[in-house]
Amino acid sequence: MEKISEKFNEGDSSSSDTDDEKKSSPSSLKAKVYRIFGREKPVHKVLGGGKPADVFLWRNKKISGGVLGVATAIWVLFELLEYNLLTLVCLGLILGLAGLFLWSNASTFIHKSRPHIPEVHIPEEPVLQFASALCSEINRAFGILRDIASGKDLKKFLCAIAGLWILSIVGSCCNFLTLFYIVFVLLHTVPVLYEKYEDKVDDFAEKAMIEIKKQYAVFDAKVLSKIPRGALKDKKKA
Repeated sequence: MEKISEKFNEGDSSSSDTDDEKKSSPSSLKAKVYRIFGREKPVHKVLGGGKPADVFLWRNKKISGGVLGVATAIWVLFELLEYNLLTLVCLGLILGLAGLFLWSNASTFIHKSRPHIPEVHIPEEPVLQFASALCSEINRAFGILRDIASGKDLKKFLCAIAGLWILSIVGSCCNFLTLFYIVFVLLHTVPVLYEKYEDKVDDFAEKAMIEIKKQYAVFDAKVLSKIPRGALKDKKKA
């Protein structure tokens, strides 16, 4: 009876092991799926979540279209029509003051009472939140640049130099406003397209990354490995 019970226990343990393997196998397969830039969170979480991510991913088409339309109108006014910021602000204030002045006098003449003009003020909390988020991102960028400049990783250094060089070329072709508008349009198009075709883009990115690593290995073997570094290492040891 003891031998029979041991056999049953062994059978139960083996079946539980197979069940555990079946349960763990989907998670292991999911862990092996390549995501671009090593992404582990959904696209919505990567963009920070909340209302800004909803706008960039077109969760509400009216709000996203309105934001993109306002940005396009600003770019057209300042870039194509060549308005200056001070001129546009002064013209807007002139039209606003003239309209309120005429409306107030007309209401006094018709209804014998002055209309109530609402007070306009900028809320303090959203401005402080935006300034805090901007400050943290700038400090984070400075930290990344400091880590790259410390000389720990040659690959990151070369990527940073190439990225800054490409950015300088783009900056010489267009001004800051046009560059900002292009980035704004890309933020409204690239994330939503990536979320829609996520698997195809990740598959293509995985193949491209493998090819880049092969080319970097060839470059390392032919160029970087031939750079003399023995003297520096001997000095450090001494």
